[in-house]
Amino acid sequence: MYWHTFHTSNDASGALARAVAAEIAQRLETQPRVTVAMPGGRSPVAFFDALSREDIDWSRVTVTLVDERLVDESHEDSNAGLVRRHLLQNRAAAATFWPLVTDPARPEADIARLDKELPAIDLVVFGMGEDGHAGSLYPGAPELDEGLDLDNPHAGLVITPPSAPHQRLSLTLARLLTAEKLYLAIQGRAKAQILQASGWALTGRWPISYFVQQAKAPLEVFWAP
Repeated sequence: MYWHTFHTSNDASGALARAVAAEIAQRLETQPRVTVAMPGGRSPVAFFDALSREDIDWSRVTVTLVDERLVDESHEDSNAGLVRRHLLQNRAAAATFWPLVTDPARPEADIARLDKELPAIDLVVFGMGEDGHAGSLYPGAPELDEGLDLDNPHAGLVITPPSAPHQRLSLTLARLLTAEKLYLAIQGRAKAQILQASGWALTGRWPISYFVQQAKAPLEVFWAP
């Protein structure tokens, strides 16, 4: 785990945008396309805005999500809507978007679509909550063990957060760890303490620990107090 510390969240967002853009550009030198799984929620807005202005060949980039709420894209809580408003603009308007949810009422159909059609993921950018959840892999969710099972053959699953609105469709840990590189964006001392503690105990109490204590994909942390 590589830890980058910044004075402000804007500094962290800008640095993360530059790092992700540089990694995309480097990969485009040796492969025809790059697929990046992006975070949801309100925290990534500044990162999205900064990344959208980076000068890379966005026409060869596919953007998908780490997780999505089971709501229509027009809903204010839709991660797809957030990505369309804040990332798929400026230079990044040329990117291809691959939504996780096409019909909130039929998530099982979207899971089947993920299993069959989701492109191989090169990079993952995600966030963490103060309860140690990563993406939508929430502690206490009845589906958590399935989501953390590295032998799970499915790319996604429905998650029922115990303390957050809306069911979610989340990529599984197994699918996320097929990426070549992971970027974690967090803010605040409480999250930093949880992340540090998660390096000592592999536990469903802190799902983030499953990302910290793995050796499949390098994890870079971008943190601001």
